[in-house]
Amino acid sequence: MLPATRQFDAAIKIIATLRAAGHQAFLAGGCVRDLLVGREPKDYDVATSATPDVVLEMFPRTFAVGAHFGVVLVADSAGFTGADASDQTDEEASKPEYGITEVATFRSDGAYSDGRHPDGVRYTNSAEEDVRRRDFTINGLLLDPVIAGQNLRSAVIDRVGGLADLEAGIVRAIGDPGERFEEDHLRMLRAVRFAARFGFELDPATASAVRRLAAKTKAVSRERVRDELTKMLTEGHARRAFELLDETGLLAEVLPEIAKMKGVEQPPQFHPEGDVWIHTLMLLDQLPDGCSFTLAWGALLHDVGKPPTFRRAPDRVRFDGHVEVGVAMAAEICRRFRFSNDETRQILALVENHMRFADAPRMKASTLKRFFRLEDFPEHLALHRMDCLAASGNLDHWKFVLDRYEAMPAGAVRPRPLITGRELIAAGYKPGAGFKDMLRAVEDAQLEGLISTAEEALGLVGQRFPVE
Repeated sequence: MLPATRQFDAAIKIIATLRAAGHQAFLAGGCVRDLLVGREPKDYDVATSATPDVVLEMFPRTFAVGAHFGVVLVADSAGFTGADASDQTDEEASKPEYGITEVATFRSDGAYSDGRHPDGVRYTNSAEEDVRRRDFTINGLLLDPVIAGQNLRSAVIDRVGGLADLEAGIVRAIGDPGERFEEDHLRMLRAVRFAARFGFELDPATASAVRRLAAKTKAVSRERVRDELTKMLTEGHARRAFELLDETGLLAEVLPEIAKMKGVEQPPQFHPEGDVWIHTLMLLDQLPDGCSFTLAWGALLHDVGKPPTFRRAPDRVRFDGHVEVGVAMAAEICRRFRFSNDETRQILALVENHMRFADAPRMKASTLKRFFRLEDFPEHLALHRMDCLAASGNLDHWKFVLDRYEAMPAGAVRPRPLITGRELIAAGYKPGAGFKDMLRAVEDAQLEGLISTAEEALGLVGQRFPVE
């Protein structure tokens, strides 16, 4: 059954327009794969014999972002209201509500000197030539939506054995795996991601080529690697993805800090599940499809400081200072993968605070309330819960914190300040570094419920910090 969505309709209109002008046009790539396995595609790509210049002329709103490689983005003109598409700005037309369809010209690629882009492309009228330069057989299928009815398979054009591999649950490179991975080294990570997402196996020859060429991923931009890893972490199959990364040798190349978790023993009284690697896999296994990437990366990195701090003490295995070391290591990983400052701040906060839940029952009210002030505190709750379930299974500390967090009014966590530096100056204090200590003392007392008025706040300051 074909979907009834605006994105799909937009792609069909593009195909109909191209065919009416005498060009070949089909749905291509991942959208065909997803339709065949019963998934709703996130977007729809069109492959056509029409050259980019022709596509640019045929549609009212287009973007030649990849025209050098035969790719043109076509905006859905039906999304423009109250004006012709030509009256819309590029920024407006790029918004998701207007819909964008990628239209790529059939092509045959030349050599890939940089391990990412072809040095040159040759346009062709052959759909078969086009699919044979793609990455995996399951992504090398074309679909003729005009003749597709209830039976999608009957409308599929398969020149690479993709249908058989879909049925068998295999991710197989098209043609020679080594050649495909030499063309674009990121394809090795994509092979793992697709296998994990669909619960497929890697074709033996494909897996062998990944193991042989894994070191070449170091030449891929860190942003591209980061994006692939993030997808693996947030698509609901993170454990399988990281098991495959390890099995293929990719993990040691892209995240050596995580690979070093293997075999790092943990005290069985706290971690009956096994070593740090097993614990981390069990935690990743709990990440749901669509979870936030900061939570996912926080989960992956929460114990990254354990391998370098491992020591066998007389009483038990210990990881003294693993949180502080882990924060420093996580910061370096975030820098390496070029996360934004805000993203890095949240990931590091998750690593830094994941052990604090055990102290919560003994925290003063002011300390607990400040704990609740952590940015996106529900992510901290989620990480701690997964951490517990991947170890002893004891959720007592999590339940204690959750109960108090949900019961506490927002105004109690961030109450309006009783006084500011202005009142301190009026009381005879000279501005300086001491103001911070005074205001902190006032806020502590306020959070503890000891004071509730400005007069009480000034009285406390006068008692603890007499005017000189």
